[in-house]
Amino acid sequence: MKKSIYASLLPAIILINVNIQRLTAAPVTRDSSHDFSAAAAEEAIKQFMDKYKVPGLSIAVGKDGKIVYARGFGIADSAANKKVNTQSQFRIASLSKPITAVAILKLAEQGKFSLDDKVFGEGGVLGTAYGTQPYPEGISSITIRQLLSHISGGWQNNGDDPMFHNKNLTADQLISHTLNNQPLKNRPGTAYAYSNFGYCVLGRVIEKVTGKPYEKFMLTEILRPAGVKHMEVGGNTADEKRKHEVVYYSRDRSAYLDNVARMDAHGGWIATPTDLVKFLWQVDGFDNRPDILQSASIREMTTPSKPNPSYALGWSVAGATWKHTGSLPGTGAEMIRTGGGYCCAVLVNTKQGGDFFKDLDILVKKITGLP
Repeated sequence: MKKSIYASLLPAIILINVNIQRLTAAPVTRDSSHDFSAAAAEEAIKQFMDKYKVPGLSIAVGKDGKIVYARGFGIADSAANKKVNTQSQFRIASLSKPITAVAILKLAEQGKFSLDDKVFGEGGVLGTAYGTQPYPEGISSITIRQLLSHISGGWQNNGDDPMFHNKNLTADQLISHTLNNQPLKNRPGTAYAYSNFGYCVLGRVIEKVTGKPYEKFMLTEILRPAGVKHMEVGGNTADEKRKHEVVYYSRDRSAYLDNVARMDAHGGWIATPTDLVKFLWQVDGFDNRPDILQSASIREMTTPSKPNPSYALGWSVAGATWKHTGSLPGTGAEMIRTGGGYCCAVLVNTKQGGDFFKDLDILVKKITGLP
Protein backbone atom coordinates (compact mmCIF):
# COMPACT_ATOMS: atom_id res chain seq x y z
CA MET A 1 0.00 0.00 0.00
CA LYS A 2 1.22 3.49 -0.77
CA LYS A 3 1.78 6.27 1.73
CA SER A 4 2.16 9.95 0.73
CA ILE A 5 4.37 12.54 2.43
CA TYR A 6 2.78 15.97 2.71
CA ALA A 7 4.18 19.42 3.33
CA SER A 8 6.19 20.71 6.26
CA LEU A 9 5.53 19.58 9.81
CA LEU A 10 3.78 22.07 12.12
CA PRO A 11 4.77 22.82 15.75
CA ALA A 12 5.19 19.58 17.62
CA ILE A 13 3.49 18.05 20.58
CA ILE A 14 6.15 16.26 22.53
CA LEU A 15 5.59 12.68 23.60
CA ILE A 16 8.01 10.27 25.20
CA ASN A 17 7.98 6.86 23.52
CA VAL A 18 9.15 3.51 24.82
CA ASN A 19 12.75 4.37 23.98
CA ILE A 20 12.50 7.74 25.74
CA GLN A 21 12.90 9.54 22.42
CA ARG A 22 11.23 12.85 21.64
CA LEU A 23 9.05 12.61 18.54
CA THR A 24 6.80 14.98 16.63
CA ALA A 25 3.05 14.54 17.02
CA ALA A 26 0.65 15.94 14.47
CA PRO A 27 -1.23 19.07 15.62
CA VAL A 28 -4.99 18.87 16.02
CA THR A 29 -5.64 22.57 15.31
CA ARG A 30 -7.00 23.87 12.00
CA ASP A 31 -4.39 25.21 9.62
CA SER A 32 -6.36 26.50 6.63
CA SER A 33 -9.68 27.72 5.28
CA HIS A 34 -11.08 26.18 2.11
CA ASP A 35 -14.56 26.51 0.67
CA PHE A 36 -15.75 23.23 -0.76
CA SER A 37 -16.96 23.37 -4.37
CA ALA A 38 -19.16 20.52 -5.63
CA ALA A 39 -18.63 21.61 -9.22
CA ALA A 40 -14.85 21.61 -8.88
CA ALA A 41 -14.94 18.25 -7.08
CA GLU A 42 -17.08 16.66 -9.78
CA GLU A 43 -14.84 17.95 -12.55
CA ALA A 44 -11.78 16.49 -10.81
CA ILE A 45 -13.59 13.19 -10.23
CA LYS A 46 -14.61 13.02 -13.90
CA GLN A 47 -11.02 13.58 -15.02
CA PHE A 48 -9.74 10.86 -12.69
CA MET A 49 -12.38 8.35 -13.73
CA ASP A 50 -11.84 9.06 -17.42
CA LYS A 51 -8.07 8.77 -17.16
CA TYR A 52 -8.15 5.38 -15.43
CA LYS A 53 -11.43 4.06 -16.85
CA VAL A 54 -12.83 3.71 -13.34
CA PRO A 55 -16.16 1.81 -13.38
CA GLY A 56 -17.48 3.22 -10.11
CA LEU A 57 -16.50 5.74 -7.44
CA SER A 58 -18.11 6.96 -4.25
CA ILE A 59 -17.14 9.96 -2.15
CA ALA A 60 -18.15 11.70 1.06
CA VAL A 61 -16.84 15.00 2.34
CA GLY A 62 -17.31 16.23 5.89
CA LYS A 63 -16.50 19.73 7.10
CA ASP A 64 -16.64 20.86 10.72
CA GLY A 65 -18.64 17.81 11.73
CA LYS A 66 -21.23 17.93 8.94
CA ILE A 67 -21.55 16.02 5.67
CA VAL A 68 -21.28 18.67 2.96
CA TYR A 69 -21.18 16.32 -0.02
CA ALA A 70 -21.82 12.65 -0.75
CA ARG A 71 -22.36 11.11 -4.15
CA GLY A 72 -21.79 7.96 -6.19
CA PHE A 73 -20.51 7.91 -9.76
CA GLY A 74 -20.53 5.22 -12.40
CA ILE A 75 -21.22 1.49 -12.29
CA ALA A 76 -21.56 -0.71 -9.21
CA ASP A 77 -22.40 -3.87 -11.16
CA SER A 78 -22.32 -3.83 -14.96
CA ALA A 79 -24.05 -7.19 -15.34
CA ALA A 80 -26.98 -6.09 -13.21
CA ASN A 81 -26.89 -2.54 -14.60
CA LYS A 82 -26.61 -1.09 -11.09
CA LYS A 83 -25.16 2.35 -10.51
CA VAL A 84 -23.08 3.46 -7.53
CA ASN A 85 -25.02 5.42 -4.94
CA THR A 86 -24.26 6.67 -1.43
CA GLN A 87 -25.37 3.35 0.05
CA SER A 88 -22.99 1.28 -2.07
CA GLN A 89 -20.43 -0.64 -0.04
CA PHE A 90 -16.82 -1.00 -1.20
CA ARG A 91 -13.86 -2.92 0.12
CA ILE A 92 -11.69 -0.44 1.98
CA ALA A 93 -8.52 -2.60 2.17
CA SER A 94 -5.92 -0.97 4.45
CA LEU A 95 -8.24 1.78 5.61
CA SER A 96 -9.09 -1.00 8.05
CA LYS A 97 -5.79 -0.39 9.86
CA PRO A 98 -6.53 2.99 11.46
CA ILE A 99 -9.92 1.63 12.50
CA THR A 100 -8.23 -1.26 14.28
CA ALA A 101 -5.65 1.12 15.74
CA VAL A 102 -8.37 3.26 17.30
CA ALA A 103 -9.83 0.18 18.99
CA ILE A 104 -6.40 -0.74 20.38
CA LEU A 105 -5.91 2.76 21.76
CA LYS A 106 -9.39 2.69 23.31
CA LEU A 107 -8.63 -0.60 25.05
CA ALA A 108 -5.34 0.83 26.29
CA GLU A 109 -7.27 3.76 27.78
CA GLN A 110 -9.47 1.24 29.58
CA GLY A 111 -6.42 -0.38 31.14
CA LYS A 112 -6.67 -3.65 29.23
CA PHE A 113 -2.96 -3.37 28.40
CA SER A 114 -0.20 -0.84 27.78
CA LEU A 115 0.94 -0.08 24.25
CA ASP A 116 4.40 -1.12 25.38
CA ASP A 117 3.27 -4.51 26.64
CA LYS A 118 4.77 -7.55 24.96
CA VAL A 119 2.49 -9.51 22.63
CA PHE A 120 3.96 -13.04 22.61
CA GLY A 121 5.56 -15.23 25.27
CA GLU A 122 5.22 -15.53 29.02
CA GLY A 123 3.60 -12.38 30.35
CA GLY A 124 2.59 -11.21 26.85
CA VAL A 125 -0.97 -10.29 25.96
CA LEU A 126 -1.33 -13.38 23.78
CA GLY A 127 1.01 -15.47 25.92
CA THR A 128 2.09 -18.74 24.34
CA ALA A 129 -1.21 -19.46 22.57
CA TYR A 130 0.44 -19.26 19.15
CA GLY A 131 3.39 -21.03 17.62
CA THR A 132 5.93 -23.37 19.17
CA GLN A 133 8.15 -22.41 22.08
CA PRO A 134 10.87 -21.38 22.43
CA TYR A 135 10.06 -18.63 19.95
CA PRO A 136 12.59 -17.61 17.29
CA GLU A 137 14.79 -14.65 18.15
CA GLY A 138 12.97 -11.37 18.72
CA ILE A 139 9.41 -12.66 18.77
CA SER A 140 9.00 -12.39 22.53
CA SER A 141 10.11 -8.74 22.57
CA ILE A 142 7.53 -7.43 20.07
CA THR A 143 5.19 -4.85 21.61
CA ILE A 144 1.71 -3.67 20.69
CA ARG A 145 3.11 -0.25 19.78
CA GLN A 146 5.58 -1.82 17.37
CA LEU A 147 2.81 -3.73 15.60
CA LEU A 148 0.76 -0.53 15.29
CA SER A 149 3.64 1.38 13.72
CA HIS A 150 4.99 -1.45 11.52
CA ILE A 151 8.33 -1.69 13.31
CA SER A 152 7.96 -5.21 14.73
CA GLY A 153 10.86 -6.49 12.64
CA GLY A 154 9.30 -8.53 9.87
CA TRP A 155 6.39 -9.92 7.86
CA GLN A 156 6.48 -7.16 5.30
CA ASN A 157 3.85 -6.52 2.64
CA ASN A 158 5.84 -8.05 -0.22
CA GLY A 159 5.92 -11.39 -2.02
CA ASP A 160 6.35 -13.14 1.33
CA ASP A 161 3.37 -11.44 2.99
CA PRO A 162 1.77 -14.16 5.15
CA MET A 163 -1.71 -12.73 4.58
CA PHE A 164 -1.63 -13.69 0.90
CA HIS A 165 -0.42 -17.26 1.43
CA ASN A 166 -1.90 -20.39 3.00
CA LYS A 167 -5.37 -19.10 2.28
CA ASN A 168 -7.03 -22.19 3.72
CA LEU A 169 -5.72 -21.45 7.23
CA THR A 170 -7.71 -19.52 9.82
CA ALA A 171 -6.17 -16.38 11.30
CA ASP A 172 -5.15 -18.32 14.42
CA GLN A 173 -3.59 -21.09 12.37
CA LEU A 174 -1.80 -18.59 10.16
CA ILE A 175 -0.26 -16.78 13.12
CA SER A 176 1.15 -20.02 14.52
CA HIS A 177 2.43 -21.08 11.10
CA THR A 178 4.10 -17.71 10.54
CA LEU A 179 5.76 -17.56 13.95
CA ASN A 180 7.19 -21.03 13.37
CA ASN A 181 8.31 -20.60 9.78
CA GLN A 182 8.96 -16.94 9.00
CA PRO A 183 11.68 -15.40 11.19
CA LEU A 184 12.03 -11.66 11.72
CA LYS A 185 14.28 -9.67 9.40
CA ASN A 186 15.21 -6.98 11.93
CA ARG A 187 15.37 -6.44 15.66
CA PRO A 188 11.93 -5.18 16.82
CA GLY A 189 11.75 -1.40 17.03
CA THR A 190 14.66 -0.66 14.71
CA ALA A 191 13.24 -0.67 11.16
CA TYR A 192 9.98 0.16 9.40
CA ALA A 193 8.39 -2.57 7.26
CA TYR A 194 4.70 -2.19 6.40
CA SER A 195 3.02 -5.32 7.74
CA ASN A 196 -0.49 -6.57 7.11
CA PHE A 197 0.25 -9.56 9.31
CA GLY A 198 1.03 -7.31 12.27
CA TYR A 199 -2.51 -5.95 12.17
CA CYS A 200 -3.90 -9.47 11.88
CA VAL A 201 -2.17 -10.12 15.21
CA LEU A 202 -3.68 -6.92 16.65
CA GLY A 203 -7.11 -8.23 15.74
CA ARG A 204 -6.43 -11.26 17.88
CA VAL A 205 -5.23 -9.02 20.71
CA ILE A 206 -8.63 -7.32 20.61
CA GLU A 207 -10.38 -10.68 20.74
CA LYS A 208 -8.23 -11.90 23.64
CA VAL A 209 -8.78 -8.93 25.96
CA THR A 210 -12.48 -8.38 25.14
CA GLY A 211 -13.62 -11.97 24.86
CA LYS A 212 -15.56 -11.03 21.71
CA PRO A 213 -15.02 -11.75 18.02
CA TYR A 214 -13.12 -8.91 16.36
CA GLU A 215 -15.97 -7.79 14.09
CA LYS A 216 -18.58 -7.86 16.86
CA PHE A 217 -16.44 -5.78 19.20
CA MET A 218 -15.61 -3.25 16.51
CA LEU A 219 -19.25 -2.82 15.53
CA THR A 220 -20.69 -2.54 19.01
CA GLU A 221 -17.95 -0.54 20.74
CA ILE A 222 -16.28 1.57 18.03
CA LEU A 223 -18.41 1.91 14.89
CA ARG A 224 -22.10 1.85 15.92
CA PRO A 225 -21.56 4.52 18.62
CA ALA A 226 -20.15 6.75 15.87
CA GLY A 227 -23.34 6.41 13.84
CA VAL A 228 -21.74 4.00 11.36
CA LYS A 229 -24.46 1.80 9.86
CA HIS A 230 -23.08 0.14 6.74
CA MET A 231 -19.76 -1.38 7.69
CA GLU A 232 -19.02 -5.08 7.98
CA VAL A 233 -16.24 -7.51 7.20
CA GLY A 234 -16.56 -8.58 3.58
CA GLY A 235 -16.58 -11.96 1.91
CA ASN A 236 -14.05 -13.65 -0.35
CA THR A 237 -15.92 -14.64 -3.50
CA ALA A 238 -18.39 -13.04 -5.87
CA ASP A 239 -21.08 -15.31 -4.43
CA GLU A 240 -20.36 -13.85 -0.97
CA LYS A 241 -20.91 -10.27 -2.16
CA ARG A 242 -23.14 -8.35 0.24
CA LYS A 243 -26.49 -6.96 -0.90
CA HIS A 244 -25.26 -3.38 -1.37
CA GLU A 245 -21.65 -4.22 -2.23
CA VAL A 246 -20.19 -3.27 -5.59
CA VAL A 247 -18.50 -5.63 -8.03
CA TYR A 248 -14.71 -5.27 -8.28
CA TYR A 249 -13.07 -4.94 -11.68
CA SER A 250 -9.41 -5.91 -11.78
CA ARG A 251 -7.06 -5.90 -14.76
CA ASP A 252 -4.17 -7.82 -13.19
CA ARG A 253 -5.89 -10.75 -11.48
CA SER A 254 -9.29 -11.63 -10.10
CA ALA A 255 -10.49 -9.62 -7.13
CA TYR A 256 -12.05 -12.78 -5.70
CA LEU A 257 -9.03 -14.98 -5.02
CA ASP A 258 -7.92 -13.70 -1.60
CA ASN A 259 -9.14 -14.60 1.87
CA VAL A 260 -10.58 -11.14 2.54
CA ALA A 261 -12.56 -12.25 5.58
CA ARG A 262 -9.30 -13.35 7.24
CA MET A 263 -7.88 -9.89 6.55
CA ASP A 264 -10.47 -8.41 8.93
CA ALA A 265 -8.25 -6.22 11.14
CA HIS A 266 -5.84 -5.14 8.41
CA GLY A 267 -7.92 -5.05 5.24
CA GLY A 268 -11.23 -6.87 5.44
CA TRP A 269 -13.89 -4.21 5.99
CA ILE A 270 -16.43 -2.98 3.47
CA ALA A 271 -18.00 0.44 3.97
CA THR A 272 -19.56 3.51 2.44
CA PRO A 273 -17.54 6.75 2.33
CA THR A 274 -20.10 8.44 4.57
CA ASP A 275 -19.53 5.86 7.28
CA LEU A 276 -15.78 6.38 7.02
CA VAL A 277 -16.23 10.12 7.48
CA LYS A 278 -18.36 9.45 10.55
CA PHE A 279 -15.56 7.27 11.89
CA LEU A 280 -13.00 10.01 11.20
CA TRP A 281 -15.09 12.50 13.16
CA GLN A 282 -14.66 10.34 16.27
CA VAL A 283 -10.88 10.79 16.26
CA ASP A 284 -10.28 14.08 14.43
CA GLY A 285 -9.33 16.06 17.53
CA PHE A 286 -11.70 18.89 16.65
CA ASP A 287 -14.33 20.24 19.01
CA ASN A 288 -17.39 19.86 16.75
CA ARG A 289 -18.38 16.62 18.47
CA PRO A 290 -16.90 14.38 21.17
CA ASP A 291 -14.05 12.08 20.20
CA ILE A 292 -14.04 8.42 21.10
CA LEU A 293 -10.45 8.77 22.33
CA GLN A 294 -8.97 11.10 24.90
CA SER A 295 -6.85 13.95 23.57
CA ALA A 296 -3.68 12.34 24.91
CA SER A 297 -4.46 9.16 22.99
CA ILE A 298 -5.07 11.12 19.79
CA ARG A 299 -1.71 12.81 20.20
CA GLU A 300 -0.09 9.43 20.73
CA MET A 301 -1.96 7.98 17.76
CA THR A 302 -0.51 10.66 15.49
CA THR A 303 3.05 10.54 16.82
CA PRO A 304 5.39 8.86 14.32
CA SER A 305 8.07 6.35 15.18
CA LYS A 306 11.76 7.08 14.90
CA PRO A 307 12.26 4.56 12.03
CA ASN A 308 9.53 6.26 9.95
CA PRO A 309 8.74 9.92 10.67
CA SER A 310 5.71 9.83 8.35
CA TYR A 311 3.83 6.90 9.92
CA ALA A 312 2.34 6.86 13.40
CA LEU A 313 0.01 4.36 15.08
CA GLY A 314 -2.10 3.25 12.13
CA TRP A 315 -1.92 6.54 10.23
CA SER A 316 0.29 8.28 7.72
CA VAL A 317 0.91 11.71 9.21
CA ALA A 318 2.36 14.99 8.02
CA GLY A 319 1.65 18.11 9.99
CA ALA A 320 -2.07 18.40 10.59
CA THR A 321 -2.92 15.83 7.91
CA TRP A 322 -3.69 12.24 8.91
CA LYS A 323 -4.60 9.70 6.24
CA HIS A 324 -4.46 6.15 4.98
CA THR A 325 -4.72 4.52 1.59
CA GLY A 326 -5.94 1.07 0.67
CA SER A 327 -5.25 -1.30 -2.19
CA LEU A 328 -6.50 -4.73 -3.22
CA PRO A 329 -7.17 -6.22 -6.65
CA GLY A 330 -10.18 -4.24 -7.86
CA THR A 331 -9.98 -1.76 -5.00
CA GLY A 332 -8.54 1.70 -4.45
CA ALA A 333 -9.29 3.73 -1.34
CA GLU A 334 -8.23 6.78 0.61
CA MET A 335 -9.49 8.59 3.69
CA ILE A 336 -8.07 11.77 5.16
CA ARG A 337 -8.39 14.25 7.99
CA THR A 338 -6.99 17.71 7.27
CA GLY A 339 -6.06 20.59 9.49
CA GLY A 340 -8.65 22.67 7.68
CA GLY A 341 -11.49 20.76 9.31
CA TYR A 342 -12.17 18.35 6.45
CA CYS A 343 -12.69 14.61 6.68
CA CYS A 344 -13.03 12.86 3.33
CA ALA A 345 -13.21 9.32 1.96
CA VAL A 346 -13.04 8.14 -1.66
CA LEU A 347 -13.60 4.50 -2.70
CA VAL A 348 -13.33 2.99 -6.19
CA ASN A 349 -14.03 -0.50 -7.54
CA THR A 350 -10.88 -0.89 -9.59
CA LYS A 351 -7.13 -0.49 -9.26
CA GLN A 352 -4.72 0.50 -12.00
CA GLY A 353 -0.96 0.74 -12.28
CA GLY A 354 1.16 3.76 -13.09
CA ASP A 355 0.20 6.92 -11.20
CA PHE A 356 -3.20 5.63 -10.12
CA PHE A 357 -2.68 6.08 -6.39
CA LYS A 358 -0.69 9.27 -6.83
CA ASP A 359 -3.57 10.74 -8.81
CA LEU A 360 -6.13 9.44 -6.33
CA ASP A 361 -4.23 11.30 -3.63
CA ILE A 362 -4.11 14.45 -5.79
CA LEU A 363 -7.88 14.14 -6.25
CA VAL A 364 -8.45 14.01 -2.50
CA LYS A 365 -6.12 16.99 -1.99
CA LYS A 366 -8.00 19.09 -4.54
CA ILE A 367 -11.32 18.31 -2.92
CA THR A 368 -10.15 19.14 0.61
CA GLY A 369 -8.03 22.17 -0.26
CA LEU A 370 -4.58 20.71 0.35
CA PRO A 371 -1.68 21.91 -1.80
